[in-house]
Amino acid sequence: MLRTLLSSALALVLVAGCTQPGHDGADGATAPDPASTTDAATTEASAMTDDATPDATAASDDPSREIATFGAGCFWCVEAVLEQIEGVHDVVSGYMGGEVANPTYKEVCTGTTGHAEVVQVHFDPSVVGFADLVEVFWDLHDPTTLNRQGADVGTQYRSAIFYHSEAQREAAEAGKAAANPRFDGRIVTEISAASTFYEAEDYHQDYYFANRDQPYCRAVISPKLKKLGLKY
Repeated sequence: MLRTLLSSALALVLVAGCTQPGHDGADGATAPDPASTTDAATTEASAMTDDATPDATAASDDPSREIATFGAGCFWCVEAVLEQIEGVHDVVSGYMGGEVANPTYKEVCTGTTGHAEVVQVHFDPSVVGFADLVEVFWDLHDPTTLNRQGADVGTQYRSAIFYHSEAQREAAEAGKAAANPRFDGRIVTEISAASTFYEAEDYHQDYYFANRDQPYCRAVISPKLKKLGLKY
């Protein structure tokens, strides 16, 4: 399923991680210290005090589209994959599943707010179904590691599917059961009802394609996209 979806994406699309020291991608590469990297990293450091924008909507404003919300470690990486899938119209990085209102990126990175880094996917279900996106989700990260992806450790990096309807919950549970035999370990992905979504700060949006020369992007995200046969 992933191969079919990604092949379609490449035909139609010409076309996410933190730069905190110690933030690593699913492949285990360490992100560079932001003090020694690009201007983008400097922008990130200066913007860390900006509050995230809340969005409590459970459905897309466009009735022809649906929303899916996934947590799979660093949102820069997840966004860079899912925005290349045919039928996906928008991918927004943000935070969900915590107890603190209007969290900042800096706060979420401490692991104390309860939020997961997530992406909210706006998609056309007549082109790509929610179950198809769940299949891609299993392949873009390791769902068997609890509260970590690679060397990124903390509840903010947990594997999670936040469902927006009963149909999504059922599809997520079915997908999880079907995918389990494909992995050496047991899938530990959290499947929970969607709560308030806080859109991440502007500099996180479309981060990879705006900062492909940033060392973290070159070391972690580009190899992941290349491995999946996507544009990088």
